Amino acid sequence: MKQNTVTTGGPCWVEHGSADPAGAKRFYGELFGWEPETDERPEAGGYTFMKLAGAVAASITPLYGESQPTAWSVSFAVPDADASAARITEAGGSIVVAPMDALDFGRFAIAADPGGAVFGLWQAGRLTGAEVLNAPGALGWVELLTRDPEGAKAFYPAVFGWTVNPSEQYTQWGLDGDDFGGMLTMDDRFPPQVPPHWLPYFAVADVDVTAFRAGNLGADVLMAPTSVPSGPRIAVLRDPVGAAFGIYRADTEG
Repeated sequence: MKQNTVTTGGPCWVEHGSADPAGAKRFYGELFGWEPETDERPEAGGYTFMKLAGAVAASITPLYGESQPTAWSVSFAVPDADASAARITEAGGSIVVAPMDALDFGRFAIAADPGGAVFGLWQAGRLTGAEVLNAPGALGWVELLTRDPEGAKAFYPAVFGWTVNPSEQYTQWGLDGDDFGGMLTMDDRFPPQVPPHWLPYFAVADVDVTAFRAGNLGADVLMAPTSVPSGPRIAVLRDPVGAAFGIYRADTEG
């Protein structure tokens, strides 16, 4: 990710909706050094900010509905959540949760692209988004896994103004040419029951060491550490609670 601060249209926040918030806090605390700070207000519903050296990096929350899976979600920064929600429907997407205020932190909405991948919109209030990006233990890349890559290439630029940087192997998303994420086409390697989704990647100092430590902490290694040709070293893991995420070496571009 070439954006080191929150940029309008770019990824700004990741949230772990968890069936076991306490277990998720322990796992990521040990893996990334995150420290929890729970909003104790009753109306916050147990929302917990996870801090990296004092800077807000992500959040962990309880599940808010019976149908909600344990998973990481990715949100993108917008100046007006209501206007962006309207653009989403105009571009062929759908609104899962209509724009609403999140206490004094900001305004958000949950949407799905035409292929079914769910993502969030975030209009900053007191919370702009992640206070640290790209550093070890912080969000460093986001990846769309989809069965409709051509539809995605039309949808996201229409909604967010993203640039598209395609190659034979991989398509990258950017803002004014500065890439922050990519897209992977879901083929026969993905079981039909796996839905399209956004996958966050966290920067780490050493992919192999972090993957090994994650395994010792109870995670599954979905993709062993691999060096991408002309790219970073990466791995994909599933935490003990069931949420998938990626890691990549912090001093390399995605």
